Amino acid sequence: MNEKTKILLERTFRFGVDVLIFLNNLPEGKFYRIPMRQLARSSGSIGANYEEAQGAITKRDFYHKITISFKESRESHYWLRVLKELYKDAKTQKELDKFINEAQEYKNIFAAIQLSIKKNNTNKKKVN
Repeated sequence: MNEKTKILLERTFRFGVDVLIFLNNLPEGKFYRIPMRQLARSSGSIGANYEEAQGAITKRDFYHKITISFKESRESHYWLRVLKELYKDAKTQKELDKFINEAQEYKNIFAAIQLSIKKNNTNKKKVN
């Protein structure tokens, strides 16, 4: 496993854990439960699917897991933005901005991995 993969595995793991800790410290009301639960699921799923991708048996399976990580990054980004609209205190806003930026980075990273896989598959087809 290369160093970039190890770093991304740790980053996505930390993101999922840090989001859970953050959510646990937010005041919970009936109104906020849905976005909080959705974010709890999607933020953990980013790293879980990237971890599963490392054990993929086929390239197609790897691509599928990367695609799920990409989708979960997008969903996390969305729910973080929703929470930012709901919680207006400065401290929470600052933490949410940090998480929103991280989710955006994951969107970019997993999109780049997807493009790289597609490009490699296209190049192989042209060579054959």
